[in-house]
Amino acid sequence: MRLVEGVADVEDVDAVVATLGDVAAEYETTIQAFDARYVVDRAHLDRAVELADRAIARGENVAHDRAVEILLYAAGRRQIDQAFEMGLDEGQVSLVVLVDGGAESVAAEAVAEDLNLDDTATLGEYDRKHLFEFFGITERELAATDGTLSETVRERVALLDVEK
Repeated sequence: MRLVEGVADVEDVDAVVATLGDVAAEYETTIQAFDARYVVDRAHLDRAVELADRAIARGENVAHDRAVEILLYAAGRRQIDQAFEMGLDEGQVSLVVLVDGGAESVAAEAVAEDLNLDDTATLGEYDRKHLFEFFGITERELAATDGTLSETVRERVALLDVEK
């Protein structure tokens, strides 16, 4: 799995999604873009990929598309429209783009070029308020555990299997 980071000016979400789909098809890879404010770290996305692949292998996937299944797990949501909150939006957006399988390195370069991403590091630059609200985490809950914020988010991601 490769992660491409940076800030992009997104004028048309549908056009960007189509471009990412074209790159994914050309390089036989899976590509999913995330609003970096909702991604706590690489382990968050690693866990989402692992669980999505397991669901697909077992025939328990919710989405027909692997990229969308990964998004559902990363968001800890069963409803695709709710998970999309974690995806692309219009305007100047800090992105983390996951590229997995196939010709990852060339696909990752194509993504960075096609989205005209600058070289800003965005992974781990999450918005704590957005993250807490989105995943339903409270300061009190976090203080009551020995776990980190990353572990708490990964727990929410894993709980999607329980909710199925």
